[in-house]
Order: sequence, then structure tokens, then C-alpha cells
Amino acid sequence: MKTFIASLLIISFTFLKAQTDTLKSSLSEIVVTATKTETPYYAVASSVTVFTREDIEKANVNDVIELLRRAPGISITQQGGPGKISYSFIRGANSSHTLVYIDGVKMNDPTSPNNAFDFANLTTGDIERIEIVRGPQSTLYGADAAAGVINIITRKAGLNNYSLNLEAGSHSTYKGSLNLNSVLGRLNYFINLSRFATDGISASNSKYGNTETDGYNNNGITLKLNYPLLSNLKAEILYKYIKTKTDLDQNEKFGDDPNYAYKNEDQIFKASLNYKGFENKLEQSLVFTATKRFANTLDLPDELRPSISSDNYNRGTRLSADFTNTLHLSSNTITAGITYEQETAYTNYISNSEWGEYTSTFPESSLDNVGFYLQDQINITGKIFVTAGIRYDKHSKYGGKTTFRIAPAYFIPQTGTKIKFSYGTGFKAPSLYYLLDPLYGNPDLKPEETEGMDFGIEQYLFDNALIAGLTYFRLDMNNMFGYDANFKTINIAEAESYGLEAYVNLRNYRGIDFNISYTYNNTKDKYAGSGDYGKELLRRPVHQAFISAGYQFDRFYFSGELKYKGVRYDKDFSVYPAQRVELDPYTLVHLTVSYKLTDNIKLYGRIENLFNTDYEEILYYGALGRSIYGGINLSL
Repeated sequence: MKTFIASLLIISFTFLKAQTDTLKSSLSEIVVTATKTETPYYAVASSVTVFTREDIEKANVNDVIELLRRAPGISITQQGGPGKISYSFIRGANSSHTLVYIDGVKMNDPTSPNNAFDFANLTTGDIERIEIVRGPQSTLYGADAAAGVINIITRKAGLNNYSLNLEAGSHSTYKGSLNLNSVLGRLNYFINLSRFATDGISASNSKYGNTETDGYNNNGITLKLNYPLLSNLKAEILYKYIKTKTDLDQNEKFGDDPNYAYKNEDQIFKASLNYKGFENKLEQSLVFTATKRFANTLDLPDELRPSISSDNYNRGTRLSADFTNTLHLSSNTITAGITYEQETAYTNYISNSEWGEYTSTFPESSLDNVGFYLQDQINITGKIFVTAGIRYDKHSKYGGKTTFRIAPAYFIPQTGTKIKFSYGTGFKAPSLYYLLDPLYGNPDLKPEETEGMDFGIEQYLFDNALIAGLTYFRLDMNNMFGYDANFKTINIAEAESYGLEAYVNLRNYRGIDFNISYTYNNTKDKYAGSGDYGKELLRRPVHQAFISAGYQFDRFYFSGELKYKGVRYDKDFSVYPAQRVELDPYTLVHLTVSYKLTDNIKLYGRIENLFNTDYEEILYYGALGRSIYGGINLSL
């Protein structure tokens, strides 16, 4: 590992010393999530990673979680193969400290005890772009953006293209995705229909003798419309529906369970009005969103567990409204807004075992929050860029919370060098469950708090085809949720995380793509009452790396990638008291090839886990071995 790190740093600094000719306008690639405005990448001080539609198509990945594995500063866990619970950890923070958006709609689950977002059901067929912003972002986005934001942007409507993607492969896996994107009069529309299904693998690791496979199917619809009401006023509507069924196993070493299944439905709705006036100096948007989630986890008695059954039903909604105003001045861009959000949840759990029946009901409950934010982006001579903001949130239960952020960047156009720094505060709001659950809730809870900073340098080369960067980061987490002697939720824990992110990204330069990233992330549990006091946080690797290389030759495109994840720790809860367990490091190699048969037909194939590496991301849960897939993409 030390040799790998040394090689990476040598490559990075070699690129930093390289010289380039005039840097062209490609430097002005636009990033939105970091500032809520269209901002050139070179003017953004935040640590940002962007995946484009081109990246998705070259990698031929089916789900969002596989893209996120490529980003520096993010660790991913998946609980037993396709469709199983998948969480992201940004810079060592908890999964609940990441705020996830789809086209501006907040996706974190109101029925989840910790409000985290499960990425398992997000496929890539309707996605145009993913922007990841690391570090506390509560100043713009409020609660849950304590460690970062992942913004998933679906395809733009009205592009006059149609496409069909079909794929099949190992584990009886098949995928179909149909895109219709065109114009009808003045109406621009985009429609995506998708289905993904697989027999899967055993969710409980087969190396312990588990043999029953756990399948997964996912059906989705995305509808996107926009209509110009006036020359400077546009209405947009988004509707997205996802329905899934996932076979599960028990959370233990010998977890095979033939009739344990999870069914889920998500509905996402967004309506917005967008105005531009005064020669585009004023932008205003009024956005209404609604999400609904229905989930049922059902485990019936079977031969392996004849006396055990359970039925868990969850229903949650989130309603929000956001009014944003942006004023573009000669050297300032000022953004001010107000947001309203209401969360509602209901859950009911019934189980039977040799110890009798157990019932737990979370009665339907709602909470709301109002947030006010102000941000100023300052441009000094096109070289110095400073973003500063402040926000105040007023919650119906825990009261007020203020956060702030400042992020300056210095860009040297003659050399294509950016020096960047950011410092900000964030918070994680207590969920409905933590506040109001009859048994474990605590209405006096306060938000978890984070304080984060990073400092880095980026070098742009070859007309911005290549970016090399090195960033130091630190994140302190306080007032974290824990439990007292009666298992009531209280603010008690604290933790820290710091490390380095190094990356080199060459995109489509003379037919060559190259991406390398390395993350060093040291985490520590700082709660003296914890059995893990002074130790690394669970499931976060200290060392993690990703390398990919691709080459376009005539109509062929070849690519390969390597993923390395170092030692992590997990807990074995099958023994009492639970024991801390070390998970082995592992390396995965994937290969992809595609061929453009015509301008409208592309054939492709890929091999995942080429060397059939045996590994666990979570203790006792399985992961895909060597898998082979092939597909065809038709476009007009």
C-alpha cells in the first residue's frame, strides 16, 4: 500500500509541474450544487466530484452506487448484492450525514430511524449528471447536509433523441431502459421506462454454507416536462416512480431465509416556476416537492425458522416549498431564499418468536421546519473567488439552529492552478423516530453538529482535459445521538475524521481517459463511554483507491478499473457482548469493451470482479463474484 501511495504522489506532482498552452473556455465547466447557481468549476472552492452522462455510458454501470465508489472521500457499503441496503459515508461521517437530492427533491427517508438514504434502488438510465460536494453544506441545504451533498440530476427534456438499452448476464440478470426525449409544440418532454431484475446471490455470505439466492427486481418511470409560459418564465414538472422487491436473509452468519422479502414504492413529485429578468441579472425560482414512500418487510415462518415471523410496515411523506432569488451584479452573485419542509411518518412492527409476540408502533407524526439562507459569491479580477453564507433554521420541536460557511479560491489563469479552502458548520436534525418514538424517543434532543474544513490545490492541464488535485480535510462531529441506560436517545457521542484526497482525472484527451483517486481517512470515536473509545469508526477504511483507464480506438472503446479498499472494522452482533471484527482488505478488477456497430447501434460487454475475489463489505454478507454482462444500445 505504501508503494501505491508513493507512486500516486509522484504521478500527481509530475502533472503539477507540467506546462500547458493557453487554457481555453473548457475551464468554464458549470457546477450548480456547490453554490445553488451555475458557477464555473475553476471558481468553486468546495471539493466537488462530477459524473457526466458520458462517464455513465463509458463505464456501462447500471446503478448509482457503482458510480459513487469511484469518487474520492466516499466509502460505500452494500448489504449482500444488487438491491440490498447501500449506504455512503462521506469523509468518515455517518451515512445519515449525507443529504441526497434528485432534481432538487430531498430524498432522505423520513421513516428511517436515522433519516439516511438507501441508494440500492437508483438505476442510471434516466441520469444526466451527478454532483458530489464534500464538507458541511447546511448553509444552503439545511439539516442532513452535515458532511456533504449528493445531487442526482436526470436528463434534460426536449433534446430530440430516443434510445433503448438492453442487457443480460450472470445470475439471470437482465435490464431494459427506454428513453423518449423530444418536443411537442412548445412542450419539452423526457420519459424513461426501466426494468432491472436478477436472481442475485445469497445475501448471507455463501462461504458459511448459505445457498439460497436472494433476487431483486426494480421497475421505474421518470417523466419530465417543461413549458415556456413566457419568454422569461418557464414551468417544469417532474414525476418519478420506483417499485422494487428484494429478497433478504437474516442478519447473522447462517442467515439463509427463503421467504424474507422487502417491498418498496417511492413516488417523487416536483413542480417549479423559473423566472429570468432584467437581462438575466435576476433569477427566481419557486419549487414545490412531495415524496411518498411505502415499504413492507415480511418474514413468514419456514422450515429453517418455523417459530419466527415478522411484519414491518413503513409509510412516510415529505412536503416542501422553496423560494430562491439570485441577483447577478458586476462582481457579486447574491442568493437569498426561504424553505419550508414537513415530514410525516408512520411505522408498525409485529414479530413472533419462541419468546412470544412483540409489537412496536410509531404513531403517525409530523414535524416541520422553516429555513432562511443568504449567500454572496464575490469575484475579484477573475482570480479570487469568495463564497460566504449564513443560514437560520427554525424547527417545530428542537428550536433554532444557525450555520455558516466561507470558501475562498485563488485561480492563476496563466498556469491553470487553483488554491482552495473552505470552512463551515453543519447539522443533522433528529429524526421523527429519535424525537417522538414512545419507547426510545426523546423530545428534548438537539441536532448533531459538525464542523469541517479543507485545504487543497488543483492543477488544470491540456486545455482542462486533465485535473490533478490534493486536498486535506478535517471533520469534527459533536452532540451525536446515543442511548442512555434506559435506551432513550440522547446527545452524548462525538467523533473526528481527517485525511487526504488525491486525484488525477484525464477525460477524453486524444482518445484516452484516465482516473486515479486515493483517500486516506483516519477516524476516531471520541465518546469516553463507548466500548470503541479511541478506535476507528466502523466500516470506514483508512486507505481506499480507485484507478481506471480507457482508450478509444476507431469504433472500439476499451477500459479497465481497479478498486482497492483497506482494512475496516465491523461488529459481530451474534455474540454478547458484540465483538469488534477486522474485515480483510480487497482489490477488485473490472473490464469493459464496447463497439459502435453503426452511429446508432453500440454493443458492449463487461466483466466484474475479474479474479473472483472473495470479500465482505459488511460482516457475514455476500458480494458478487466474477460476473459477465453484455448489452446493446440503440439510439436515434
